[in-house]
Amino acid sequence: MSRPAGRSRGPGRLSVLLAVGGVLGGGVSALLGNVAGNLLSELSVQVLGSASVGVVVLGLLASFLVEWRRRRRDQLAEPDETDAEAPAAAGPPTLPYPAGFTGRDDEVQAVVDELKQHHAVAVVGRRAVGTSWCAIQAANLCRAEFPDGLYHLDLRRGGRRRSARQVLAALARILGTRPPASGRPDDLAHAADEVRRQLDGRRILLVLDNVDDPAQVRPLLPPTARTCRLLLAGTGALAASQGVAAHWLGEPDTDDAVELFAAAGAAAPAARPHRPDPRTDPAVRDIVELCGRQPRTVAELGRRTAQHGWRHADVLDALRRAVGTPPHQEIDASPATLLVTARDTAYHALSAEARRLWRLMSLSPAPVDRPTIAALADRRPDRVAALLDELAAGAFVVGAPGDRYEVRPLLGPYARMHLRDDEPVRRRVAAQARLTRHLARRADRHVASLAVAASTLDRDRPLPLDDDPYGWFDLHQELLLAVVKVPAGAAETLPRRVRRWWFRLAVALCGWLAHVERLDEWDEVCRTVLATPTADDRPEIAGWAHNELGVLRRRRHDPQGAATALTLAVAERGRRGTAQARMNLGLVLLDLGQLDDAVEHLELSRRHRSSADRAGHALTQLGLGAAQLARGELEIAHHHLVRAANTFRSLGDARGYAAALTNLVLVHAEMGEHLDAAQSWRAALREYESVADPTNRAAALLNAGATLLGAAPGQARQAYEMLAESRRLREGGPATPGLGRTLLYLGDAAAALGDPDEARRHWVDAAAICEAARDAEGQAEADARLAGVDAPADEPA
Repeated sequence: MSRPAGRSRGPGRLSVLLAVGGVLGGGVSALLGNVAGNLLSELSVQVLGSASVGVVVLGLLASFLVEWRRRRRDQLAEPDETDAEAPAAAGPPTLPYPAGFTGRDDEVQAVVDELKQHHAVAVVGRRAVGTSWCAIQAANLCRAEFPDGLYHLDLRRGGRRRSARQVLAALARILGTRPPASGRPDDLAHAADEVRRQLDGRRILLVLDNVDDPAQVRPLLPPTARTCRLLLAGTGALAASQGVAAHWLGEPDTDDAVELFAAAGAAAPAARPHRPDPRTDPAVRDIVELCGRQPRTVAELGRRTAQHGWRHADVLDALRRAVGTPPHQEIDASPATLLVTARDTAYHALSAEARRLWRLMSLSPAPVDRPTIAALADRRPDRVAALLDELAAGAFVVGAPGDRYEVRPLLGPYARMHLRDDEPVRRRVAAQARLTRHLARRADRHVASLAVAASTLDRDRPLPLDDDPYGWFDLHQELLLAVVKVPAGAAETLPRRVRRWWFRLAVALCGWLAHVERLDEWDEVCRTVLATPTADDRPEIAGWAHNELGVLRRRRHDPQGAATALTLAVAERGRRGTAQARMNLGLVLLDLGQLDDAVEHLELSRRHRSSADRAGHALTQLGLGAAQLARGELEIAHHHLVRAANTFRSLGDARGYAAALTNLVLVHAEMGEHLDAAQSWRAALREYESVADPTNRAAALLNAGATLLGAAPGQARQAYEMLAESRRLREGGPATPGLGRTLLYLGDAAAALGDPDEARRHWVDAAAICEAARDAEGQAEADARLAGVDAPADEPA
């Protein structure tokens, strides 16, 4: 189609006049300078000479600016003749077949079926996933249905996005209508109405390819032509357009991706005449998965593999090393990985900041929330929100419960290859340190909240954090466990910038796992820490892990294993760090009946503790009180337990205060101070009403029931109820000496209430439990009671 009359292809008159005027003005100015040189001073000559140069430069710049604006205006009003396949007068243009189209027959047929039912169909998906191939293939299959023409228009020609005005101008050129006079909405609507009138009654298929923004085609929607069809291919935002039936196109499945890899290799000149068939090689299936099954990348990698004679196993090994090597380790880039990252057109279409955020998000092995993403990227939260919207629109990230995001699992290896290709080691380490630091600080705060919630004596005092610490740990437990386990398979020590925060995160995570009694995961985290090279280089880290394992084994009623682990902890930790390990070792030795060694370790723990560690001193005093009670040193035990109770009360630690009172019950009972014993167990049970600690509450009920039976046999009913509640709290757990003693005294209470049959059943159970728990003293007491019941009536019991 020729250019309309009145529009010249040459330079505009105004630009020519400005250029000529500038040159003439400069010449006249120079001439006047020469004339004035004879009359004025040398300084005046220099000023006039500079002015002439300035006039020339300004004239040329003005002419260039006017000419650029004129060309830009003409381009907006009238696109090139090559925008369409052919002018309308030449008949229906030939729609090209997509080169290298393989597989996806079901997807193409679904688009064909939707074109029969809807006036406008959009094939949508992430960029470079094959929407253009699918749309053009479907249009070719429908060629017979549209005898009046098939027109294809690329809305992203030359890599630049066309505006709605340019799209309408191109369609007007194809159909012979008038282009829009401007980009105003009313002019666009008028041009779109003329296009619709031209299409009405004609069986034409318009294929608008590479639609990046619904605004590019919004004036054409919804279509009103009865026989014309509009086929769009582009972004997923088209799915929300009015009057458009969207067909989502995802990545090809593994079989189609392998077929695409093989077809591209077969079309390339082969370096080796007898290469193996990619369709039967299992390594190719893994290769296409690591490439995210992206059609463009898979096809190019298949072509290069055949062209250069690369072995499939070598390509797979190179990709796996790029994906699986820890971020703080450097490896040599292979041609295969460089090819994969270079062919990712969807990634390169993102903004620079969005690309960086997506790369860094691959450092997280689990979904992360917005504050964590902001810390990882070192960006403001509002900026992160905009970048996440861009990544979600491009199908790079997906949402998770709790307002969290993660890299699409299919694209995870892709993102890690981009991370290694575009980010140097120091930046990867810095981002990993920011992620670990953020998680460690938040975990520390939430563990402190758990401690306050579990041990506060002030019921009305609010928690330090507004959010729920239990909910935060439950929501992020997968991320926390994964970050702590990341260095487990590392071949070298963690970088110094990461090591400190990683260890703090492990400590906080174990605190939560211990609080919620998730013993298996607690044990797994401790063993993970011990398995790292960092634990070998840092004895204090190994000592902490052995101390945690010792406490864990004691909770599992394995005193021998606990003593072994805690002995290692004492040998590996420093003087101040040894205080906690020695205290735990003393408690384990107390369980084993080694009272003298237990008291020795507890005394050393008290001496090694800092004077500012009041909570630690209170715990040590509590252990010393229990050890002296077992040795029969009642006065010394009373002294330690009273000091522990007072310190716990001043600190607001309800759990510790109740534990000290529970042991004071036994001390007062042994000393014959039954009134003080009753006051102690009542106070202990009152504290346990607000503390979620069933194990220690069961111990308090046991001590209270046994004391009440010995001091006031007439209150056997109340003692029986306490002991029955203690047994209920211990049900479902392992066989422990506490459970055996509870059953023993429960039988005593039943006997006091006149029910010898029930008493005998409880004593039989107590003997079996004490035998399983290796409580010889408890078993002997149960057997003695059973012998008294089973003795003949004429023999004294």
